[in-house]
Amino acid sequence: MYVDSHCHLNFPELAADLPAILDRMAANQVTHALVVSVNMPEWPSLMALVEPQANLWASVGVHPDYEDTPDPTAQELTRLSAHPKVVAIGETGLDYYRLSEPLDWQRERFRRHIRVARDTGLPLIVHTRASAEDTVRMLREEKAAEVGGVMHCFTENWEVAQAALDQNFYISLSGIVTFKNAQVVHEVAAKVPLDRLLIETDSPYLAPVPYRGKLNDPSKVIHVAEKIADLRGIPVADVARASTDNFFRLFNKIKK
Repeated sequence: MYVDSHCHLNFPELAADLPAILDRMAANQVTHALVVSVNMPEWPSLMALVEPQANLWASVGVHPDYEDTPDPTAQELTRLSAHPKVVAIGETGLDYYRLSEPLDWQRERFRRHIRVARDTGLPLIVHTRASAEDTVRMLREEKAAEVGGVMHCFTENWEVAQAALDQNFYISLSGIVTFKNAQVVHEVAAKVPLDRLLIETDSPYLAPVPYRGKLNDPSKVIHVAEKIADLRGIPVADVARASTDNFFRLFNKIKK
């Protein structure tokens, strides 16, 4: 079986099609999906989508790209994280690709999320883009290794992957690993220890080959696993088993 460790089923492109998506997941043996929060205004609708579904789970947090959005206090994040369906803090992190300095607000938001994760014992879901050095440094400074988490949709080099692994983080690979020109990601996919690997879609974005450029959903995570298996020269069942076991180990509020 397969698990999608990171998706956005509450986004409008997917939310209206939820029954069909759940059917496709079942048909492709995708048993669980983690629906990841990106801001607070949409969090109630995310939870309304997740709560009735036994195989959907949620995180709570604010994405670093969202500048003009309500920023929750540590107390608010802590309160919301107590919901039985919330299994992680995030998506949080740093993104210097789309936004320009000064970005002190982004770094302070990231630190706040790490501190809440440590206080609650929940793992972090970390986004990093054009900011790997600062991301790794801040994780270290804030002692994120105490709770660990996942570097989601990983696109950095093996050196960054090693630094994340050293801080008790898992590496999650998305449909990007199926792209022909993603040589850096291919190297990471071949090297990351199987017991620290997760797979994801980041849907509705980043659909894997052969669906590249089309709408993505959790049922397509099997193509991510197949490509990783091909790069490692192992059966896809090994990738499915390891990534699923890792998912339940990391997000341990979820019971199989």
